[in-house]
Amino acid sequence: MSGFPDGIERGFAAARQIADAVLLEGYVLYPYRASAAKNQLRWQFGVLVPPEYTRQGGEHSHQRTECVMEARRDDRLAVELRFLRVQRRTVERATATGGFEPVERLELADRVLVEWDEGVEERIELLLPVDELSDEGLQRGFRLPGVGSTELLNEDGTAVGRLLRRREQIDGLVRLMVEELPGPYRAQRLTAVVENASDWTPDQQAGREEALPRSLVSVHLLLGLEHGRFLSVTDPPEWARPAVERCRNERTWPVLAGPDGRSQVMLSSPIILEDHPRIAPESLGTLYDATEIDEILALRTAALTEDEKREARGTDERAGAVIDLAESMPPEVLERLHGAIRGLREITGGAGDAEQPWWDPGNDPQVDPERDRVLVDGRPVGAGSRVLLRPGRRRTDAQDLFLDGRTGVVEAVLHDVDGSVHLAVTVEDDPGADLWRAQGRFRYFQPDEVTPLEES
Repeated sequence: MSGFPDGIERGFAAARQIADAVLLEGYVLYPYRASAAKNQLRWQFGVLVPPEYTRQGGEHSHQRTECVMEARRDDRLAVELRFLRVQRRTVERATATGGFEPVERLELADRVLVEWDEGVEERIELLLPVDELSDEGLQRGFRLPGVGSTELLNEDGTAVGRLLRRREQIDGLVRLMVEELPGPYRAQRLTAVVENASDWTPDQQAGREEALPRSLVSVHLLLGLEHGRFLSVTDPPEWARPAVERCRNERTWPVLAGPDGRSQVMLSSPIILEDHPRIAPESLGTLYDATEIDEILALRTAALTEDEKREARGTDERAGAVIDLAESMPPEVLERLHGAIRGLREITGGAGDAEQPWWDPGNDPQVDPERDRVLVDGRPVGAGSRVLLRPGRRRTDAQDLFLDGRTGVVEAVLHDVDGSVHLAVTVEDDPGADLWRAQGRFRYFQPDEVTPLEES
């Protein structure tokens, strides 16, 4: 239970749905099995390793957030540091002599268990008067002691194995400082630094796998003011823009969060978000591929074989919940994921009233894609011309190479903003050519990649 005042807690509660997506971004990816190649290298965002390990290169031990806020007098700042702590799980099988031996894989009736790194959510909460953070600021340390546990595995009343879990000790620091800004308005720059202060010293052979259990993973901050407000980093008021531009953020991105577009809560995330991000209301649960499409993942998850589902369930409890969600999703709920209209706007006037963008060929009277011609081997080529396709190997993709030697019909001559010429082409004998033409979808070639077949 949080000890924050009700107003702050309501703001944090609304922001935590997004914060949870940040916390578990990429936690376990489809097909949700430990053996899948994409799940072999995890924990890509917001990883703060022990300071000594930074000498190995490529990792950092701290992140820094700076933003501008308008705190009122006697205001209080709430800070919720959230991260995952890696819990290493190993598997042992029961032996005939009553002991246990390590194994890479243990098959049970409902799941297949393997070695795996679980993520345990940790929170560090601070509630401080803003006035105490001026001048030298404030530093608060925390320690998470190492701990281990054992889970016995039974089938039909008989011990068949056990799971050993281990979390290493982690030490950390939160540094906070508030600086009054000059100007006609009472505004402050807030600096919040999170550090991994663990004194673990790796040997020369230690790799990332050894550092992760001693790291803070998916680190992010929820910042809240009891009475004041934060200013947007991406769209601040003009009077605050110079101060916002001088803010320095390292390995984090602060955005406004909270309910109804209010500005009492800031989420400082290790991934780039927009102000007031939201989870789609059609989403029924966490699929851990936050950049993917729920419908695709639900369909593909439901299509896994029973053996694949058993392995996913044994990989992680969160992965098992995804399998159960996909299996229990009724058709009418799945249909809701197919698409949604977020908003409509009224269109008035004729089509000619709309302002054309500068890059639209229709905005340039000097070009006409359907009538323009370009000389190829001394012959004019334009819409309606038949050409032999000879795609250049250095500047095309693999799909175009399959068209080498085929004939096509030029549909338009296009000029890009760099002055280059491109031919929009449909392939002859393609049964879908009429459909592509109706949709304005073509293959594109440069003039030296075609040979004219007839006079234009």
